[in-house]
Amino acid sequence: MIELERIQSTTAQSGPDAIRHVVVVVPVRNEEELLAGCIGCIRHAMDRLEATRPDLTAALTVVLDGCTDGSAAIARAVAAQHGSIQILEADYGSVGAARAAGTTAALERVRNLNGAMEAVWIACTDADTLVPGNWLTAFVGLANTGADAVTGTVEPDPAQLDAKRLAAWHHRHGRSAEAAPVHGANLGIRASAYLAAGGFRGMAEHEDVRLVEDLRSSGAIVRSSRAVHAVTSGRLEGRTPGGFAGYLAAL
Repeated sequence: MIELERIQSTTAQSGPDAIRHVVVVVPVRNEEELLAGCIGCIRHAMDRLEATRPDLTAALTVVLDGCTDGSAAIARAVAAQHGSIQILEADYGSVGAARAAGTTAALERVRNLNGAMEAVWIACTDADTLVPGNWLTAFVGLANTGADAVTGTVEPDPAQLDAKRLAAWHHRHGRSAEAAPVHGANLGIRASAYLAAGGFRGMAEHEDVRLVEDLRSSGAIVRSSRAVHAVTSGRLEGRTPGGFAGYLAAL
């Protein structure tokens, strides 16, 4: 609680590196059951950020990657009601390529607003994830204290895991754990650092881990924070064999 209060108190920091624009990027592949909830949470976080910081802009890019279910219809319906949401639709074939394409499109919109990349924050999550209302506010606060990237924590939805697996998860990755793994479902990056590191690679999985490695190699300041937390799906069959679902299944 103390860390979160300190972070939120710095959200309004001024200066050349203070955040002025926030872009959220969400890759989607056949998530019709969870997508509306995901977008709703992101919209709430955007509204909360803009209510406390009317000088900031926030926008969402939804990347539909070869969806064959009702995901596209859900995304389009929400985008029709909110001008801050843009939709990309193609068959990228991998989450890394989808994240990269979505981030490129999101940054292009900011460039059209004459936004300097040092003042732009990229917030990444997944279509099966629910972020809290303070998600973007916490990211901006950490950025305004000097972070170039922030790795947040995630936990699986306890309603979707059996008791034994849930206990194993908390034993390994609970909030008492010393270090948090890197999750594309809860990752933030300053746009200038993202571009300097080469961005997301078109990988089928672990593109998030690779980007953080590249960020560190490029000299970016990468911080882990348990104040930036999200809940993701606890399903055991995922979109890639080595992803989060596969890890949960092996617990």
